[in-house]
Amino acid sequence: MAETIKKADEIQGILQQACSRRELLILATPYLRFQSAFVGIKDGELHIQATMSREDAMFGLRGPDLDLRFPDGLGFYEAKVEMLGLGMLDGRRTVRLALPRALHEKDQRKSYRAERVGRIVVTYSTLKGDLAQGSLVDISSTGARLHAQRDLDPAHIGPGTTLLLSVPLSQEIQIEARAEVRHVGARSIGLVFRPGLPAAVDQPLSRWIFLRREEERERLAQRMDVQDRSSRPKALGPTGILLVSNDPELEEALGAFLRPIQPLIRLPFSAQAVKDALAAGPPLVIFHVHGTNLDERRRTKALVELTAGKVPILILGTQVDGTSLFELSGEWKASSAMVWTPSRGLFLQRLAQGIIRRHTRGGDSPMAPSES
Repeated sequence: MAETIKKADEIQGILQQACSRRELLILATPYLRFQSAFVGIKDGELHIQATMSREDAMFGLRGPDLDLRFPDGLGFYEAKVEMLGLGMLDGRRTVRLALPRALHEKDQRKSYRAERVGRIVVTYSTLKGDLAQGSLVDISSTGARLHAQRDLDPAHIGPGTTLLLSVPLSQEIQIEARAEVRHVGARSIGLVFRPGLPAAVDQPLSRWIFLRREEERERLAQRMDVQDRSSRPKALGPTGILLVSNDPELEEALGAFLRPIQPLIRLPFSAQAVKDALAAGPPLVIFHVHGTNLDERRRTKALVELTAGKVPILILGTQVDGTSLFELSGEWKASSAMVWTPSRGLFLQRLAQGIIRRHTRGGDSPMAPSES
C-alpha cells in the first residue's frame, strides 16, 4: 500500500526528522546506486553526505532520473529529486538536492520479510518457563519465523501461545520481545510481535530490513544478468563493449575493469568499422574524447549519431574538462559521461554494468552497487 504526500510543509517535516537522526538513504540513478545519510536542510535545500568523489557526484548524479529512498519507523519513503551541486554543512562535505515535490510512502512492514539473515540463534520460552532455541529463518518489523532445534509439541506451543523471544540480530539490534504464535509446523514457528516493538528497536530494525531489501534488489539484478547472457541468441560476429579510440594503452587500462563483465573490442574512428560492429549487437559503445581537438570531436559526433538509438553510449574523456565533457554528452544524447583516470576504474565498471542492465531490460532494472 502506497500513499503520496504532496504538502510542502509535511514533506519538509519528514525530511527534517530524517536529518535529525542522520538517517541512512539510497540515492539511485538508472545506472548507479550510492549509500549516503541525511545531514540537514538549509536555505530550502536538502544536504546529504557526499560519500562519493566530486567527479562521481557531478557525473553520476546529474540528470532527471534521480531517486531518493530511505527507511522510516513505519515503512519506506521514495522521491524524485534533483541535484543542485556540492556544498558544506556542519563541517561535512555534502551533495545539495532540491526538496522533492512529492514523497511516496510505502508500508513494507507487512509485505517485506528479510530472508537472508545469516546464522542467528534465537532463544525463546513460554510463559511457564519452558526454554528452547531455534534458528531465525526470516524477520519483518511485525514478526518472524523460526526453525526449532527439535520437533514441536502443538499441545505446548500452538497458535495463540505467547513466547518470550531473545533475537541477537546484530551488535546494534538486540530484540527482547513478546510474540504470539500464528502457525506451527513440525519444526517451524510463525510469530507476530505482540505488542509491537518499541521505537528504540523498531527504527533500527526497519533500517536493517531496508538495507536487506536493497541488497536483494542487487542480487536479483545479478541473477537476471546471468539469465540474460545465457538466453541471448548468438550474435552474427564477435561482440562485447565497443571502445571507439585510437589509443591502445587506454584499451589496456579499461580492459582490466571491463573485461570481467564483457569482452572489450577497440575500434578506430571509422564509420564502416562502427557500422560493422553494430551489426553484432554490442551492449554498449564507449566513445573516447581526447583533449579539445575540434576535428576529432566532429568525427566523434558523426559516429555517435550513427550509433544513437541503436546502442547505449558512454562518453569517456581524457585530458578534457569535466564540465565540457558533460555538455558534450548532453548534446550527443549519451547515456552518461565520465572523465577517465585509473583510480576511477571500479566506478567505470559499475557505471557500464548499470547502463547495460538498464538498456537490456528496456529501462526497468534494479540499480548497480553502492559507490563508496
